[in-house]
Amino acid sequence: MVLLGDTVEGEARDVGTAQAELALRLQASLVGSAPVLLLSGGELTVTRRGSGSGGPNAEFALAAAIALRGAKGIHLLACDTDGVDGAAEVAGAVIGPDILRRAAASGRDPVEVLASNDSHSFFAATGAQVITGPTLTNVNDFRAILMLPPKP
Repeated sequence: MVLLGDTVEGEARDVGTAQAELALRLQASLVGSAPVLLLSGGELTVTRRGSGSGGPNAEFALAAAIALRGAKGIHLLACDTDGVDGAAEVAGAVIGPDILRRAAASGRDPVEVLASNDSHSFFAATGAQVITGPTLTNVNDFRAILMLPPKP
């Protein structure tokens, strides 16, 4: 397990891209090893550039999905512990290697969606939203990236 801390801050799309790139580097070093979990918490921000609907966890996940480019063996969960990511009652999103294929099948361009801050509709269309309902407990945002070793 790799802990990045529980006070990670920054622009959600930038942190998502950076953590995806870190996951790719870590996964490359796992040949013959056990899986590794990359954990982080903290409050990320979103600078509104478009008119879409989304929150920092969904935007983090979308930016990570774009950076991962369907990498095999990498799965990600990004959620707000209170069950509300941004202004919607969506806790966040979960992605795997097939998320970009599912986006293409639903007619969604992830780069365009990210540009319009519309990550909630992206994950709704791909069936990857995490919906818990309000938990009434706001501990922190939570992000986990699981990296499986590449197959030899």
